[in-house]
Amino acid sequence: MNPTTLTTAFLPSPTVAAFQLGPLTIRFYALCILAGIIIAVWLAGRRLTARGGTPGVILDITMWAVPFGIVGGRLYHVITDPELYFVPGKNPWNALKIWDGGLGIWGAVALGLLGAYIGCRRHNVPFTTLIDAAAPGLLIAQGLGRWGNWFNNELYGDPSTAPWKLQIHQMDFTTGRAVLDNAGTPVVLGYFQPTFLYESLWCLATAAVLLILDKKFRLGAGSVFALYVVFYTSGRFIFELLRSDYANTILGLRVNTWVSGLLLLAGAAWFLAARRKPRSTASSSTVNPAEPTSSPDDAVKPSTPGAPHE
Repeated sequence: MNPTTLTTAFLPSPTVAAFQLGPLTIRFYALCILAGIIIAVWLAGRRLTARGGTPGVILDITMWAVPFGIVGGRLYHVITDPELYFVPGKNPWNALKIWDGGLGIWGAVALGLLGAYIGCRRHNVPFTTLIDAAAPGLLIAQGLGRWGNWFNNELYGDPSTAPWKLQIHQMDFTTGRAVLDNAGTPVVLGYFQPTFLYESLWCLATAAVLLILDKKFRLGAGSVFALYVVFYTSGRFIFELLRSDYANTILGLRVNTWVSGLLLLAGAAWFLAARRKPRSTASSSTVNPAEPTSSPDDAVKPSTPGAPHE
């Protein structure tokens, strides 16, 4: 290969992060998030039905989980980066502009799980069955959502000379377009490690691994979701160490690095505790008669309507 090619090769970034549709401004960031949600819900629905769930019930649960998740993701972002909105010179109302980017995955998962729990209670679906069914789709959704960061020219690492370095433009998020220089050319800030791409590929690859493991082994109730936590946080821990964009730190490490490490340990402990449990199902007909009927992961019996779920 020509050495000059190696020197000049790079991954381009868009100079447009939004487009107009009549009076509406459509952000590609939002479209990436939406695409991830659609695929995650579709896959979770198929997996939930395969575990004995009622076809279509996933949509009812999603109506609770998604709004809670979006609110939680934004709250986490605003709470961990308050100086972006609540210091002199900043507009506090921008904290509500979710379309400009800024969703914390930990807040999204936490409140999303709360919404899903409410939906499960209302529609008589065991909670562990739902989260095990949803886990691979969550990874896919996160992998697709990272491409919203590509459109926004954000989430990158240190400066790089590698042939896969990422070109980053100076963006005006009010207009959704790159800032132009005096010659009308988009301003390039530099070339950096494409950490958004690393994380996206990691999420998609581990989603495939999780699907294979769940098909090959009868993983215990809650252990599929526990593996999701382990897979995602192990990758995120590394990617946070690579990132160079602004973030608050604790003892020299980014906040999300600490959170990833702690959740990795918690997920591993959860998996070890859950892997030998009976497999979670949503239908009493799929429960192995040899398994204890008092297990909280068994399906709800017709004779006990309204019985609590996990």
